[in-house]
Amino acid sequence: MDKFIVSARKYRPQLFDTVVGQSHITTTLKNAIKNQQLAHAFLFCGPRGVGKTTCARILAKTINCEHPTPEGEACNECHSCQSFNDGISMNIHELDAASNNSVDDIRTLVEQVRFAPQAGRYKVYIIDEVHMLSSSAFNAFLKTLEEPPPYAIFILATTEKHKILPTILSRCQIFDFKRITPNDTVEHLQDICKKEEIDAEKAALHLIAQKSEGCMRDALSIMDKIVSFTNGVVSYSNTLEHLNILDADYYFKLMQCMQSQDLGGAMLLYDDIDRKGFEGDLVLNGFAEFMRNLLVCKDEKVANLLQVVESFKDRYIATSKQVSVAYIISALNILNETEINYKGARNKRLHVELALIKLTYLQQAVDLASGSDGLSKKKLIEEAKPVAFRSLNPVAEPKAAKTAAATATPPATTAQPAANTQAPQQEAKLIIETKKPLIIPDQQPPATAAQKAQAIINTPPAIPKQESSGGKLGSLNSLRKQFIGKPIESAGAPIPLGEMRLQEAWQQFAMQLKENKNPANQSFLMANLIIKDHQNFEVSTNNNLEQKFIEGERRVLSEYLQQIFNNRMLMFTITVNEAAVQSFEPVERTVTLKEKYQHIIDHYPLVKELRDRLNLEVDN
Repeated sequence: MDKFIVSARKYRPQLFDTVVGQSHITTTLKNAIKNQQLAHAFLFCGPRGVGKTTCARILAKTINCEHPTPEGEACNECHSCQSFNDGISMNIHELDAASNNSVDDIRTLVEQVRFAPQAGRYKVYIIDEVHMLSSSAFNAFLKTLEEPPPYAIFILATTEKHKILPTILSRCQIFDFKRITPNDTVEHLQDICKKEEIDAEKAALHLIAQKSEGCMRDALSIMDKIVSFTNGVVSYSNTLEHLNILDADYYFKLMQCMQSQDLGGAMLLYDDIDRKGFEGDLVLNGFAEFMRNLLVCKDEKVANLLQVVESFKDRYIATSKQVSVAYIISALNILNETEINYKGARNKRLHVELALIKLTYLQQAVDLASGSDGLSKKKLIEEAKPVAFRSLNPVAEPKAAKTAAATATPPATTAQPAANTQAPQQEAKLIIETKKPLIIPDQQPPATAAQKAQAIINTPPAIPKQESSGGKLGSLNSLRKQFIGKPIESAGAPIPLGEMRLQEAWQQFAMQLKENKNPANQSFLMANLIIKDHQNFEVSTNNNLEQKFIEGERRVLSEYLQQIFNNRMLMFTITVNEAAVQSFEPVERTVTLKEKYQHIIDHYPLVKELRDRLNLEVDN
């Protein structure tokens, strides 16, 4: 029986034209060989299993070929090509830097470079996983890599380009390999299946290509395992079972249950999935990918990003037309948050079921949050809260208002107000902004305009105190006109800032801090107050420490001063007096006897010699 060889080795490309998915690199290398413009050092970097080492070997074989083709390919017939195919070529040396990463290994390699090839034109050194070399090994390799002999060519291959020293990168010609697309992978797998006489479905090969994530070596390894598992038949169902992938048909059924808000059907479907052994995070991840595909199908411009089995494409497009974009985006957010918190959940099944419940009734939330203009609003703006003012004592009703109320009975005070007086009443409420609306029971008699004004005044927050003008209050419309264009003030007129009053309030606040044993009181006593205008002043401090102490009491201080001056618009700023900081000079300290003695012996060394002979001591 012949020895089995895995497909990744058996069908490794031998020519540039057989390399899959890297035409931008193979074309460049063939042109460089034809034009004899070969660099002395190459760096092949990219993901695993995309053909870096394969291209390095093809390049090494081609440049030593005795009869290359006009297209820049090796002939595979000369002695050099045959020895390379048999693995006995003396001009190609491969080094695994993962296991030979020391300085001694690189020095041994550098010593071999000095010897010219006995046959052929070039000696090629392929160093795989070059990022595993130590820093000292890289430094030992620098000079040889920069100025090698004319017959030596170095090809470095790595999957982690960022780990290589910049001095190495600057000495190499860099080629970036890309991931192999699913379509190229499927075509290559189909060719191998024909040669091996394997019955393979295209949908199954597409699943293998998606699972390999652009790595051809992984795709070939997966196919070898499935062929052994199914005895030469690669079907869609067998591939799903072997790769532990949930069929997309389950996601379509889940989507139908959620569109019809059938929570029971969705829970039973998840129970069926759970019985088959699929973990909850796998279901969440797969359903998130399903929702992403639906979002892709919404726009024809990005339809090529849809990488699914051909038989499901039409089904995806049909389903995407039935689901709104707002629903898909909200569902993706829920699935992403659930998947992130999955590992920390104790009851993992309940964690997934809660996500399914949210998704089932998500459409109702989307409909409620959608405005008439079609825009989705996450949450409503909180209702503005009125500022709490002091309550005022009831104002005595003028006699003139009583007589006016006796002659006029406005219909707006009844339980069912008329249409012509409703608008002024609502407008007055908006301006005053009371916390509770004025409710008049049906049993009460119609209230007069003065009584309604009195009720509004007694309703918190209280309105500002009005000066008596001697005229009649009139209806609510006249009351509304009194408030238009006037700022809402607290009880009583605000007290203007004065230097004496401000200093007195400041000292009182500092004394309160002292009674509470607050260390900030010293900073308050040292501060200098500068009045800017009738409601702004500046607190000037001597240093940053005092500024921080006063800043820590800003909120309490602001409330205290606003209450003292009856002015809620009172503001202050805290600054540091730079002139005071710059004028500070350190006090000159007293020189000790020991320092005086040191100064003397620096100028008169004989004094030290005399002290040593007499065994004298210096007082501190």
